[in-house]
Amino acid sequence: MHCHIMNVFFILSVSLCLSLPLSASLCCCCAGMNAAVRAVVRMGIYVGAKVYFVHEGYQGMVDGGDNIEEASWESVSSMLQVGGTVIGSARCKEFRSHEGRLKAAHHLVQRDITNLCVIGGDGSLTGANLFREEWSGLLEELVQQGLIDEEAAQNNSELHIVGMVGSIDNDFCGTDMTIGTDSALHRIIEVVDAIMTTAQSQHLLRQSGVVCTQSTFTQTSLLSLSHQRTFVLEVMGRHCGYLALVSALACGADWVLIPEMPPEDGWEEQMCQKLSESRSRGSRLNIIIVAEGAIDRQGKAITVNNVKDLVVSCLGFDTRVTILGHVQRGGTPSAFDRILASRMGVEAVLALLEASASTPACVVSLCGNQAVRLPLMECVQMTQDVQKAMDEKNFEEAVRLRGSSFNVAVLNVGAPAAGMNAAVRSAVRVGITEGHKMFAVNDGFEGFYKGQIKEIKWGDVGGWTGQGGSILGTKRTLPAKHLDKIAEQIRIHNINALLVIGGFEAFLGVMELSAAREKYNEFCVPMVMVPATVSNNIPGSDLSIGADTALNAITDTCDRIKQSASGTKRRVFIIETMGGYCGYLASVGGLAAGADAVYIYEEPFDIRDLQVRDIVLHKTCIQRGLVLRNENSNENFTTDFIYQLYSEEGKGVFDCRKNVLGHMQQGGAPSPFDRNFGTKIAAKAIQWISRKLKDSYKEGRVFANTEDTACLLGMRRRAMVFQPVVQLKDQTDFIHRIPKEQWWLKLRPLMKILAKYKTSYDVSDSGQLEHVTRVRPKKVD
Repeated sequence: MHCHIMNVFFILSVSLCLSLPLSASLCCCCAGMNAAVRAVVRMGIYVGAKVYFVHEGYQGMVDGGDNIEEASWESVSSMLQVGGTVIGSARCKEFRSHEGRLKAAHHLVQRDITNLCVIGGDGSLTGANLFREEWSGLLEELVQQGLIDEEAAQNNSELHIVGMVGSIDNDFCGTDMTIGTDSALHRIIEVVDAIMTTAQSQHLLRQSGVVCTQSTFTQTSLLSLSHQRTFVLEVMGRHCGYLALVSALACGADWVLIPEMPPEDGWEEQMCQKLSESRSRGSRLNIIIVAEGAIDRQGKAITVNNVKDLVVSCLGFDTRVTILGHVQRGGTPSAFDRILASRMGVEAVLALLEASASTPACVVSLCGNQAVRLPLMECVQMTQDVQKAMDEKNFEEAVRLRGSSFNVAVLNVGAPAAGMNAAVRSAVRVGITEGHKMFAVNDGFEGFYKGQIKEIKWGDVGGWTGQGGSILGTKRTLPAKHLDKIAEQIRIHNINALLVIGGFEAFLGVMELSAAREKYNEFCVPMVMVPATVSNNIPGSDLSIGADTALNAITDTCDRIKQSASGTKRRVFIIETMGGYCGYLASVGGLAAGADAVYIYEEPFDIRDLQVRDIVLHKTCIQRGLVLRNENSNENFTTDFIYQLYSEEGKGVFDCRKNVLGHMQQGGAPSPFDRNFGTKIAAKAIQWISRKLKDSYKEGRVFANTEDTACLLGMRRRAMVFQPVVQLKDQTDFIHRIPKEQWWLKLRPLMKILAKYKTSYDVSDSGQLEHVTRVRPKKVD
C-alpha cells in the first residue's frame, strides 16, 4: 500500500448512542468491540496516522478534555479476550441537539480530527452521518463565534465517516453478522446445554429414588414420574428474533417465538400438540425459546410467563422459566467475533484512507465470508423499513414445500468434527419433511460396504445438535477398494441419493464414486459432499463445519496460557495446532489470540525468520509472548526445535514453555456457529438432492450421471455454491491435501500488522462500496 498521509487522524467512538427524534435507543456494549478497537488503533498507527480514543461515546466527544485521548500501540495490548468496551459508552441527549454537535465539532477541530470510526447500532451510525452532513455548517458557526480561525476551518473542511455495527441482536440490514452476535449465541447455548444436562440428571435421580403406591398414583404424580419437563427461555431481541431463531436451531428447540414472524392464530393448540407428540415419542425434555419482543398477529406481547402458564394449564408439564437478560452481553468474546471485529477494524481504516469529499459514509459489513463496504444510510433505511413493516403488521407467511419420496443415505467420513451431528439432524429432518425415507450409514464408507445401514427417523436425532464428535461414527476408509460391495448395498436398500459429510476423505470418496459411474449404474444417483473438518482444508469451500469450534478451543487455551503467566517474569509460549499441512487453524487462531508469530507450511520460513522474531521479542520487552506453529509447517523446524531455540536465545531475557494442543481441538460441544452452519448447509444440501432427484427421475427410476449431479456444497466468498467435484481437481494439492489457493492467507498480513511486524498489506481484496439489494440478508435459508 502506498500511503503519503502522515497527518490523518482517526477517532474511535465505541457503542455510541444517538436516537432519531421519534425512536429510542439503548447504549450498550457487546463482546468483540475491544478487538475492533485494537485493530483500528494498530492499523491506523501502521499506516502512519495518529489515533484517538473517545471515551464514553458521543458524550465524551461533546465534553472533550481528557475524554479524547491519543492511543498508542501498547494501550490496546491484552484487549482481545476482554468483553465489553474498555473505552466506555454512554447515552448522550446533548449530541441530539445542534448545540451539542457544535461542541463536539469544536473539540475535534482542536485536535485536527477529521475521520471518525464509529462502532454502534443504527442510531449511533445515523447520528454520525447527520454530524457529517452538518460539518461545514458547524465549522462556519465556530468561525463566526471566534472559536476557530479560517485556517483551521479550511484544514478540517471534510469529515469522513465509517461505521461498524456492534449489536448482539444482529438487527442491522446489510451485514450477515454484527460484532457481538456470535458471543451472545455462545452464552445462550452454554445455558441451554447446562439446562439439558441438569434435566437429564434429575430424571435419572427420580427414576432411582421415587416409590409410589397405587392409592397415591394420581395423574399429577404420573406426569412427575415420566418427568416431562419443559423449559421456557427468554433471549434478547426486542425487534429482531435472530438470537432466538438461531439458538433454537443450534439447540434443537421444540418451539420458537420471534417478533418478525408472529405465529398463526391457534398457535397455542399447535404448540401444545407438538409438545404432547414429543412426549409420546419418548422425549423427556422440551425447550421453548422466546424473543423478548415476541408478539402475536394482533400485536399483543407473548411473554415467557404466558407460555409457561399455557403449558401448565393445557398439559400439566413441569415447566421452568429462565430469563437470560444481560448475561448475553457479557463474557469473553468468541473466536468468530474476535476475527470478525479485527477484519472489520482493518477494513474501516482502509475505507477512511480512501475516502474523498464525494464518498458517502459507509459501513463495513460481512457478506458471506467477505468484508465489504456498503452505503451507511441505505443500510440504516432498510433496518428502519423492517421495523416499519412490523409495526404495520405486514408479516411474511411461512411456506414449506414437500417433494416426491425417495431413499436418501447420510454418512460421515474422515475425522470427527464438532457440528457433524447438527448437520445429520438437519438433513434427516429436512429430508423427512420433504417426504423422503432417510437412511443412516454407520462408520463411513467402511460401514457402507459392511451393510451397517438402517432407516433413521425424526425422533432418532433428537438432542443431536449440541453433541460433539460423530454419533453415526466415522472412518477414513475410502470406497475405491470396495466399490462392488457398496454398489450391492445401494441395490439392497434402494438408495436414490447420497449425502456425505466429512473432510478430505469425504471429498476423495465422492470423486471415486463419481468416477465409478461408468462401471456401476448404482452410483448414478445425486450425491453431494458437505465439508466438515477442523482443518478447513477442503477445496471449493472457505469454511468447514467444525473449524469454528476448534478455533474457539485454541483461543480459549491461549487465553488461559497467557493468564497463567500473569505476574511472572517474561515468558514465551510455543503452541502447536492441528491442521495437517493446512495452516488455517494456526493463522486464524493466532489472529484471534493475538499471537506474536505463526509458522505454517503455506508460507515457507527459515532460521533467519526465527532469529529475527527473537530480536523483536527482545526489543519490545514483551511480558508474555505467544508463538503458534502448525503441526506440519516444517519437517525440520519442529515444535521442539523452536522451543529449544527460543529457550537458548532467550536466556536472561525470557523463559519458554511449549504446549501441543492435540485432539482437544476436535472435541467438545460444537460452537453456535458450527451448529447453525451445519444445520443450514445440510438443509440446503437436502433441498438440492430433492431437486436433482426430481430432475433425474425417469421411467420409474433415478439415473444421474452428469458432472453437476456429484457436487460439493461450499461457502465461496458471499454465497453457498454447488460445485461439481470433477471441476475441483485442478484446484487441489492432493499430496498435501489442501486447496491450491486459500482465502485466509490474505488474513496473515493483518495478524502480522497487529503483532507489530514490518510487512505490507494487499488491499486488492478489500470491500468496495456497493448498493444493498437484499432486505434481510441474515435470514436462515
